[in-house]
Amino acid sequence: MAVSSGEGKAHSEHPDRHVASQRAGEQGLLFDTQVSAPPENVGYRGPTACAAAGITYRQLDYWARTQLVEPSVRAAHGSGSQRLYSFRDILVLKVVKRLLDTGVSLQQIRTAVSHLRDRGVRDLAQITLMSDGVSVYECTSADEVVDLLAGGQGVFGIALGRVWQEVEGSLAELPAERAVRDEDPHPHDELARRRVRRSG
Repeated sequence: MAVSSGEGKAHSEHPDRHVASQRAGEQGLLFDTQVSAPPENVGYRGPTACAAAGITYRQLDYWARTQLVEPSVRAAHGSGSQRLYSFRDILVLKVVKRLLDTGVSLQQIRTAVSHLRDRGVRDLAQITLMSDGVSVYECTSADEVVDLLAGGQGVFGIALGRVWQEVEGSLAELPAERAVRDEDPHPHDELARRRVRRSG
């Protein structure tokens, strides 16, 4: 399934399914990766997110400001406040970096990321993104991967299950902190708001 399409490229030769299947296996794109549950109630500061995703702080900041990938645990509110990113956020950051490195445009990446946002966090591990450098395709089965490779549309792929394991390994060595999400106010804050409402 195409999640973002650009100007198509002409492909002169289409490898047969056997060759395509072999290539998919060699590239680790065939859904044989088992993942563990992501950590809950944990947030990662910007520098940690950068280290785990392999990006610069400048990229992280720009992508947050342009709403490509925003911190879902805690957004920055004013100077001195710290953004906190979830495991899922960092997974998506790393995918964005991979797609950029392979020449996919930011516009196509934005469409793909928007599509991934609709997926449950565990569903992400069962997705392989394929691209010809122009369009991005979401595959949820080995047959879909092989079909794209055989048709010449899948020049490269990103198995999100593999990226999941890489992020998990990186974060195991990096600092994390327990977090209360923005939408879950601290009970004391809620109490203060009620007092204001009563006295107002």
